[in-house]
Amino acid sequence: MDAPSVSQQEVTNLLARWSHGDDAALAELTPLIYEELRRIAHRHMGGQRPDHTLQTTALVNEAYLRLADQTNPSWQNRAHFFAVAARAMRQIVVDYARSYQTQKRGGGALKISLDEVALVSPEESKEIVDLHEALETLATLDSRKAQVVELKYFGGLNYDEMAEVLKISRVTVRRDWEFAKLWLYTELRSGT
Repeated sequence: MDAPSVSQQEVTNLLARWSHGDDAALAELTPLIYEELRRIAHRHMGGQRPDHTLQTTALVNEAYLRLADQTNPSWQNRAHFFAVAARAMRQIVVDYARSYQTQKRGGGALKISLDEVALVSPEESKEIVDLHEALETLATLDSRKAQVVELKYFGGLNYDEMAEVLKISRVTVRRDWEFAKLWLYTELRSGT
């Protein structure tokens, strides 16, 4: 049990060093976070076609590039970093789903790579965009509940990690998650 907390603390320390301009910390951090990013991406891609290994890698690489490309990161801790990673992955998946829908409707001016097309299956592109739009609506009604969904669904964070990121109790996170699941289910069903 000690190893995970040491690893979490090491990640937090490296994130703090990187936030303060130590680029060498990013090099040390990369192998520590890459597998966790793969786990989060794999969770995203779980409902996709069985040959999703390359797609998971493409999602991780794109998210990593977006995170590493930040000029003045200000990471609070490990949980904050993975919350931002979850948001980046969500946006990547939604962007690719929208790109697919645009391409499907004949918007030939938009060019996307083979990896981008392979990332989201045609059957799920509409569902991904619908979920994104429902989350945006939920965010206007209750932003914290929308954040809980994003952290849980897109980030794979547990209740304790979400409570840390949102600075609320674990019980509140659980309640928000239960409410948001029901709200999203109702919202997505009413839209079909």
